[in-house]
Amino acid sequence: MLNKFYIILIILTYSQSLNSQEKEKMVNDSVKIRKLEQVIVSATRVKRQFSSLPLPAQIILNKEIRTTNSIRLSDLLNEQTGLITVSDFGGGEGIQLQGLDSQYTLILIDGLPVIGRSAGTLDLNRINTGNVQQIEVVKGASSSLYGSEALGGVINIITKMPKDGLNSSLDYSLSTFNSQDLSFNLNTKIKQFGILFFINNHISDGYDLLDGDFQQTVEPFKNHTLNTKLTYNISEKILLTASFKNYIETQNNVVSKSLNGESEINEWTNLFKIDHSFNENIKSTFEFYTARYQAKEYLNDISGNLFSKSSFDQVLIKPELRSTFSLDKQNSFIGGIGLTSERIDRVEFIDTPKFNSTYAYIQYDGYFNNNTSLILGARFDNHNVYNSQFSPKAAIRVKINNNFSIKSSIGYGFKAPDFRQLYFNFSNATFGYTVLGYNAVSKIIPQLKSEGQLASIIVPISNFDNELKAENAISFNFGINYSPSSKFKLDINFFRNDIKDLIDTQVIAQKTNGQNVFSYYNIARVFTEGLELNSLWKINNNVAISGGYQLLIAKDKETEIQFKNGNIYARLNPSSPSFQLNSNDYFGLFNRSRHMGNIKIFYNIPKWNLETNLRVTYRTKYGLSDTNGNNSLDKYDNFVNPYSIWSMDVTKTLYTKYQIGYGVKNIFDFKDPQNISNIAGKIIYIKFNINL
Repeated sequence: MLNKFYIILIILTYSQSLNSQEKEKMVNDSVKIRKLEQVIVSATRVKRQFSSLPLPAQIILNKEIRTTNSIRLSDLLNEQTGLITVSDFGGGEGIQLQGLDSQYTLILIDGLPVIGRSAGTLDLNRINTGNVQQIEVVKGASSSLYGSEALGGVINIITKMPKDGLNSSLDYSLSTFNSQDLSFNLNTKIKQFGILFFINNHISDGYDLLDGDFQQTVEPFKNHTLNTKLTYNISEKILLTASFKNYIETQNNVVSKSLNGESEINEWTNLFKIDHSFNENIKSTFEFYTARYQAKEYLNDISGNLFSKSSFDQVLIKPELRSTFSLDKQNSFIGGIGLTSERIDRVEFIDTPKFNSTYAYIQYDGYFNNNTSLILGARFDNHNVYNSQFSPKAAIRVKINNNFSIKSSIGYGFKAPDFRQLYFNFSNATFGYTVLGYNAVSKIIPQLKSEGQLASIIVPISNFDNELKAENAISFNFGINYSPSSKFKLDINFFRNDIKDLIDTQVIAQKTNGQNVFSYYNIARVFTEGLELNSLWKINNNVAISGGYQLLIAKDKETEIQFKNGNIYARLNPSSPSFQLNSNDYFGLFNRSRHMGNIKIFYNIPKWNLETNLRVTYRTKYGLSDTNGNNSLDKYDNFVNPYSIWSMDVTKTLYTKYQIGYGVKNIFDFKDPQNISNIAGKIIYIKFNINL
């Protein structure tokens, strides 16, 4: 009852605010709304007018980052339509996009890949938003421009560039769990020379969702981010850019009462870039990008003696040259060539593997006429381990009238097998199971057999003679854009992703200790399909309401056939008889909700220099595992219950240079300790900002 009272109170408060704001509107009737056209880079690798883009995409502007006082990338993405953060190791969060796992979404910073995935997941909590200009989300296969890992889409974090004058700011926030975040920004440009300097320090006591056990859900941690960007205009036509980023994190590592230690992450990136405008029609860019991600952890026993240690060291080198040729203001080509060289050194690997891939791409972006735009592109990747890939893409947008347009796109995406899926050699000391990479099977299985560790071999070693194939997908999107005025717009997008050669795990042998040996293999096909709806209503200059909804159906095609043929059975409990299931009983893939939605109300009070917002996200039930023994998710399995997260923020500006913010994330303290580790409960914060 108390929660319902809070909900009603908040709604009434905002309704009253809207009514009072509508009265203020009469005073501002003579002021016209100026609409600044949004620009997106990620979809075409060049600046492109967002409203005319024929691809499904979203932009999260700096204004939303600022007004919601979001600090980590995961805070923002979790509130966007069609995106959901999914917990992984130690409270880390990866992103699920259009029902596709985080390993199929490429994460970029300024168009360059972020490395350091654990079990395929890139922890989004590593990325601070303090120097972010905007975040661009391109949905659907994007391998035609970005190659592997862009099978499901691309998220590009665009950081700020140096600008004229001297600009600096200091931010500090304090929140629940003794989480403290301190950032300093310096941004200046004097004549030809520009500099951006950003430093962030973040510490937290972590949190514990289950009382009485020996470890916390997230152990205490601290991290530091340092980012510098230098620009120099040699002339009006040549711009040099150099940037450096370093991220360091340390965290307590607790496994049991008698085993504890520490884990450490050290990540750095370097970029050197030259932009050259030969003339109005021809522009070229050369980038040389290097990145290194190191992770180490150790465990000591109760006496302080070393029990175990592990390390992870990944290096990426990526030079690229690309050029843009504009036929006229409405038609242009972009093409590029490059090399990706990557190696990883990990204790649990049978080798120190190296991946080298050369690539080339070309894309046409143009207009048939004022009402029809077209994108045609393709990329070729030549890899030293897996088969070469050709990735085409096509998209078209037709403007029916000033208020209504339709767009459609189709593309091919792929994801190469990662180092773990090929070279892993890991045996769990506590439970005794073993996981082998595909290329490690032929070497390690004979060793285990000769040592007497195998009771039986289930999958013959000869099955691993061929290469593990790259996963691939065909992505289709069809969208409708309706905007009868500058104050209202509605976007609807229908999508379908068909994935073939999905890489999954299977039991290949049984050990004498009763445990299994697992490895990876290509299975048949899965698909995700549904629709996404986004709407925005600007009631007046100071009040805006946005909402989003996703319908998602995600299934394994082979399992779907088994249900249809009546080959799947279930039990209501271990002692009850089994019964036959049909097609309607099949729910789909694990950890996918059929329905997700969000609503956001932004309300500004200029005379008080006050900005407020109320945001709600909703997710329907989903299943995390098979609970009735048929290796699939059906309606008789156990599900995580539907839930909603309510959050609100208030920011007050004082004397133009000072801001104070207050807010509550997860107002009604939703928690599900048994199923969800990345929702910590209610978080109350206060934030201070000084523009120096």
